[in-house]
Amino acid sequence: MRLLLDTHILIWAAGDSGRLPDRLRALISDEQNELLFSPASLWEIVIKQAQSRPDFRADPAMLRERLLQNGYIELPINGEHTLAIAELPPIHKDPFDRILIAQSKIERIPLVTVDRAVLQYPGLMEF
Repeated sequence: MRLLLDTHILIWAAGDSGRLPDRLRALISDEQNELLFSPASLWEIVIKQAQSRPDFRADPAMLRERLLQNGYIELPINGEHTLAIAELPPIHKDPFDRILIAQSKIERIPLVTVDRAVLQYPGLMEF
């Protein structure tokens, strides 16, 4: 199964956080699953680090390198993804989450998240 991971999931998985739900840890460990990440997640980390957010302490360059080394696939953002944001209901205002939701919708890849606001959009995976 192809899975697009939300930014916080990437950070938790990379840091071996105890916050990562067991069910999700099992999905990530399952070699049958194809794990994807968006450059929007790296951008989010860069921006939120500049704001001194303590929950975004991962080094984005190192995170990207390790994700790629571990077989994760970078899902590029394209114009179709960007335009799809206009079709999303205004449930969530975070631009990083909105592009991830649009990528998930256009590519038909479940977005894996625990964010309650994001989960209000259909087709996402809750953990």
